[in-house]
Amino acid sequence: MSATDPATDHIPAAGLLLLCRAAPDRVRPAAQLLRRPMLLAPAGEGWSVLVPAEESWREAGTHLAAVAADWAHALTVAESWPVVGLWWDEDGAGFVVAAGFRRTVGHTWLADGTPLGEEEALTALRTRLGLDPVLDGAAFDRLTQPDAEADGAARVLGLAAVLARAGLQLGPGLVPGLAAGRLCEAAGLLPDAEPVDWPGWRAAVCGGLDAAEHGVLGAWTRGPRARALGTAELAAGVALLAWSRGGARRGWRAAGAALVADGALTLLYDRWRAGRDAGQGV
Repeated sequence: MSATDPATDHIPAAGLLLLCRAAPDRVRPAAQLLRRPMLLAPAGEGWSVLVPAEESWREAGTHLAAVAADWAHALTVAESWPVVGLWWDEDGAGFVVAAGFRRTVGHTWLADGTPLGEEEALTALRTRLGLDPVLDGAAFDRLTQPDAEADGAARVLGLAAVLARAGLQLGPGLVPGLAAGRLCEAAGLLPDAEPVDWPGWRAAVCGGLDAAEHGVLGAWTRGPRARALGTAELAAGVALLAWSRGGARRGWRAAGAALVADGALTLLYDRWRAGRDAGQGV
C-alpha cells in the first residue's frame, strides 16, 4: 500500500479551500498580502480557488473556521467580490462568506452532519453570490435539515455542488473533504495553477494598483475621470475648510481635509502613472 492509501492514513482529513468570485488576476494581489504558501487556480468563469498548504494554517490552538474567516475577510476587505471559505476537520465542517465591509458570517456542521451555526449565513451566501432565491434557496435549506447519510464532509461537498450552479468548476482532485496534502497535489497538476509568492512590498503595492485599475472602478483611478474626480474633491475640500474655519466645526474640517488629501493623491497618482507608462513606452 502507498503512504497515502486511506487504509494506512490514520490522520483525520482536514483542509481548507478559498473560493473567490473573481478571476485569478484580480485575486493574486490580495492573496499575496496573506503571505502564506498557497496555490491559485481558475475555477470556472469568474471564479478562482486558493489552496493553502497545510503548514500555512495548522497551528496550535487555531481552528480552521477562524482561519477561514480571517483569510476570507482579508481577501475582500478592499474588494467588491465575495469569498467563500470551505473547511473541514475531525470535528466537523463548515463555510464562511466574506464580502467587503459586510460582516463575515459562517455556518458549521458537526462531524456527523448535524447543523450547528448561524442559519443567516446561508441567506448571506445566497444573496452575496447572486444565487436564485427559489431553486438555490431550496438546495441550501436541505443542507440545514437532518440527514443521517450526510456527514460534515458531505455537507461541504453538497455546498460546492450548489455553487456550481453559479459557475464554480473545481479542477480534478479538488474535492472538499480530502486532506490538505492531497488537495495541494491535485492543484499542482492543474495546467493554470500558480504558487502565490510574496513579491515584496513594492511589487505588491504596484500589483494591487494594477488590479484596481482593471476592476469595476478602474476608470476612476486614472485618466480623465480620475482627474475630474480629484479636482472636484480638491475644490470641495478647500471650500469646506474655508467654511468651517472657527466655531465648533471640527467634523466638517476633518471631512474637508480628507477630501483635499484624497483629491491630491488621486491627481498625483494619475500623473505618476502617466510618467511611468511614458517611460515604459506604453
